[in-house]
Amino acid sequence: MEEEKTLIENIISLSRVVKVVTGGRRFRISAWVAVGDGEGLVGIGHGKAAETPDAIAKALKRARKNMVKVPIINGTIPHPVVGKVGAAKILLKPAGPGTGLIACQTVRAILEAAGYKNVLTKSLGSNTPCNLAQATMEALKQLKDPREVARRRGLPLSRVTRKFMYSS
Repeated sequence: MEEEKTLIENIISLSRVVKVVTGGRRFRISAWVAVGDGEGLVGIGHGKAAETPDAIAKALKRARKNMVKVPIINGTIPHPVVGKVGAAKILLKPAGPGTGLIACQTVRAILEAAGYKNVLTKSLGSNTPCNLAQATMEALKQLKDPREVARRRGLPLSRVTRKFMYSS
């Protein structure tokens, strides 16, 4: 239970959705949230309900269920990667110390929850929050830890990665 208290919870988007029925319109709230521990564990979730707190609670529950481990090296990602979902495409690139998170609100929420400090991003397609969030998660899932890659290939770490990433 203590683990849940230390999680970072960021709201990606809140929107009111309408279903037109015979008697009129039915309004509901749709929520997307990002949850992470700030140390490489991150997940996103979607929830829909009649009230805002209920929608956020559902989204948080689903985000905790869908958490994945991602590699963090000196506060950045190990290599450039592109994630694509639907018409949304996101490019994530490693950045040097002091750069910060150069990202839109949707991508920033996910990267902050994961614990990244320096990442450059570029949205190359649609910037719809739900698709962009899913594309970001796809990109993060593609990341490989250079230490693991070097071990599997039987090579020294210096042959697999750039120099500045392991200076500390």
